Amino acid sequence: MSERPYRIFEAFLVSKQMLTPHMARLTFDGEHIADMTTRAPDQRIKLFFPMDDGTPPAIPNRPDWYEIYKSIPPAERAPMRTYTIRSLDADARELVVDFVMHGDNGPASRWAMYAEPGDRIQISAPNRRFDGVIGGFDWEPPAGLSQLLLIADETALPAAAGILEEIAGWKAKPATQAFIEVPSEADVIDLPRWDGLRLTWLPRGQHDHAFGAQMVAAAEAAEIPASVLGAGAMELEAVDVDHDILWDRAETIDNAFYGWIAGETAAVSRIRTLFIKEKRIDRRHLTMMGYWRHGKVRA
Repeated sequence: MSERPYRIFEAFLVSKQMLTPHMARLTFDGEHIADMTTRAPDQRIKLFFPMDDGTPPAIPNRPDWYEIYKSIPPAERAPMRTYTIRSLDADARELVVDFVMHGDNGPASRWAMYAEPGDRIQISAPNRRFDGVIGGFDWEPPAGLSQLLLIADETALPAAAGILEEIAGWKAKPATQAFIEVPSEADVIDLPRWDGLRLTWLPRGQHDHAFGAQMVAAAEAAEIPASVLGAGAMELEAVDVDHDILWDRAETIDNAFYGWIAGETAAVSRIRTLFIKEKRIDRRHLTMMGYWRHGKVRA
C-alpha cells in the first residue's frame, strides 16, 4: 500500500485525568500510533466513537474511508468528532487529547465520561510515513512575527495552549495578547509566561455571559497595530453561522501582526466582521475558525 497523508489508527484508552471541572485529559496507546505524526500545535484529528448500543467503530484503513463512511445512513454511522492533538510521543505510542466535558449529551463527552482503560476508539490522523503536505492545521505564523493576537474559547484551548507552549520555546518571542474564554474560574489552567505576554482568562460563569460574548469583547478591546488598521478592503462575504463552515486562513504577507481566533462560530463571525469590515484589517493577517456552533452538532 502506498503511503498517504492520513490513515485510520486503532487506539485504546490508557488513562483519564480531570484537569478542570470541564476539561479531561485522555491518553491513548495503540500499536500503530508509532506511525502517527503532528505538524503544528493545532493539528486536527477525527475520533470515531462506539454507537449508542456499544457497537465499536469499524472504519476501514483505506484511502476512500470517508466516502464509505458517508455512504452509511447517518443513524448507522459511528459518531465522528474533530479534536486537537494535545501532545504526541509516537516512539512511546502515546497520544494525548484534551476533551471539553459538557455532560451526557453528546457521543464524545458521553464516551469520555464513562470510558475506562482499555476501551477502544478509532482515529483518523496524519501518517508519519508520508513525507508530503499533510494539512489539517492552521498555525503557520510568519517568521520573525512581532505581534500576535490569540482569541479562543475552551474548545480551542488545547490548540491555544500548544501555541503558547511552542512560542515559549522561541528565542525571539512576539508581543502577545491572548484571551481565553472558559466556563468558570475553576477552568483556568497553568500556561507558560514570558515578558511580552498578556494572558487574560475570561470565565463565563462569573457573570453568566453568553457563549462567545467575551471573545467578542476581547476583540473589540484588543490593541491592533496602527500599520494594519484601514489597510484592507471592506467587502466581506456573508457567513450563515448555522450552516456554513467559517474558516479563514492567514497568508504570509509580512511579520508585523498575526491573529489566530477560534471558537464558537457566531462569535468568530462577529469578530471577523469587526476586524475586516469595520477595522479594515487585511484578512491575510488573520486565521479565524468556527470550531463549533452553539445548539448545533458538527463533526
